[in-house]
Amino acid sequence: MADILSFSAALRERSSGSHSRSEHAGFMADLLKGEGSREDYIALVSQHYFIYEALESAGERMRRDPVASVFLSDKLTRLPALEADLEFLVGPDWRAHRAAPTTERYVARVDGVGATWAGGFVAHHYTRYLGDLSGGIFIGRVMQRRFGFETNGVGFYLFDDIADPNAFKDVYREQLDAAPWDDAERERVIDEVLLAYRFNTELFEDLDRARLAA
Repeated sequence: MADILSFSAALRERSSGSHSRSEHAGFMADLLKGEGSREDYIALVSQHYFIYEALESAGERMRRDPVASVFLSDKLTRLPALEADLEFLVGPDWRAHRAAPTTERYVARVDGVGATWAGGFVAHHYTRYLGDLSGGIFIGRVMQRRFGFETNGVGFYLFDDIADPNAFKDVYREQLDAAPWDDAERERVIDEVLLAYRFNTELFEDLDRARLAA
């Protein structure tokens, strides 16, 4: 008899292809290979600011939700680090950066589910933060070596309050498995995770076009 996958394992398996397509998109691949410029990195950080502003605002709205609130942790908060990174990278005029077209759609989606649907919010929360605690930490190290950063400029990727990222992720997956969702709702959550990955991939495509047009 085949083992029955836990929800977190099924979610990971069903989204692995989308995850791979996103992380290997041209813009991100070039940045990690050392072919991207400091300006390319700044463009990425500026888009992250808009995404996490929406996500963490939605998190505040979800603090009273009995399902979504379980996943919230101040240890994950990224917005202050992004603001400090942009101040370091750009200077006081960093707020002049504008959201890319995909970022605008991404933010609108996070705003929408973050006001009305706990499962949808958790899908975006999972996609961003567990990714940050996995590949994100690796990306931060690559950017440190590439641009000679110490901590300034890569604060977004540093989780000083999480001593063991793997243990944190294990607990998060246990919380996913314990969420009181029926099979139909679990399918909706998986679909929303796939949408989140699609937004990420399309954002990299936006940044690639902007880079080529510069």
